[in-house]
Amino acid sequence: MLGKVLSKKSDHLFSEMVRYSISGATAFVVDVSILYTLTEWFHLYYLISAALGFTFGTFTVYILSISWVFPVRAFDSHQKEFLVFALIGAVGLGFNELLIWTFTDFLHFYYLISKAFAAALVYTWNFTSRKWLLFSKQKGKG
Repeated sequence: MLGKVLSKKSDHLFSEMVRYSISGATAFVVDVSILYTLTEWFHLYYLISAALGFTFGTFTVYILSISWVFPVRAFDSHQKEFLVFALIGAVGLGFNELLIWTFTDFLHFYYLISKAFAAALVYTWNFTSRKWLLFSKQKGKG
């Protein structure tokens, strides 16, 4: 069953959630690698590093979403689709930055632990919003 979920595009919610979770985990690795590298090796402020990592992670999950996760696309225009995807990502970035800052500066968590908590919470926003607005059967949005 897992092989079927992973190998074929299906608009079954469970299949999409599994594939989006794998895509999200891949994007998380990209995101955290950039966050860590820029913060530890280049001594960039952790919130700037987090924003850059999140941005590259968003591009990663977009490519995987359109090529593997979601078989149905609500927009005919790829430019409009990417714009909405990016706007959802921008809201997610705001949540991400706020959560990392709160966990790190106020609760005194290590910034990578803060990132893990933020990622888990932002994942829910990203999946739900993108599924509903971008990858549903509501054709004709543009």
